[in-house]
Amino acid sequence: MARISLDPPRTRLYRLAEWYARRTYGVMPDPLAAMGHNPRVLLTDAGFETSLARWNRLDPTLKALAVMASAVDIGCSWCVDFGYWISTLEGVDPAKLRAVPTWRDGDVFTDAERRVMGYAEAVTATPPAVTDAMVAELRRHLDDAQLVELTMMISVENVRSRFNSALGLTSQGFRDRCEIPASA
Repeated sequence: MARISLDPPRTRLYRLAEWYARRTYGVMPDPLAAMGHNPRVLLTDAGFETSLARWNRLDPTLKALAVMASAVDIGCSWCVDFGYWISTLEGVDPAKLRAVPTWRDGDVFTDAERRVMGYAEAVTATPPAVTDAMVAELRRHLDDAQLVELTMMISVENVRSRFNSALGLTSQGFRDRCEIPASA
């Protein structure tokens, strides 16, 4: 259960965000509803997320796996749910996304994908546990711009996941929209 009301004051900005979110996602995402209590936070987050969506140096699958690994590590069910849904819409293999919680045991990942998820966990650790050797291995697969984007995406997911977890925001059923239901 959310630790904050998901029915904030219906300011003009909140109504605009709600209209956009319902048009884009089909529902009002709970993090946006929570941010509606502070219009400056809501506006800043909307601008930031819009800018992030235009970053394109990093392979979408690597980006999705890094974000998912961070969300799983923190334990944000909302982020895992939404991340799965949005990533599958962007063409990321659902089997890879489902395997992220047990990525060390699975055989669906490339070496680069494994390095990225290990790095995501190291960045997410408190304090960060990134080593020179880890970055050197990543450099075999990524250029400087890609490494910077990867690191920032993991850091951004830390902010998202920690915000959502702290406020008790949990899955909204986004993933259910893209999973094929079992036959009767």
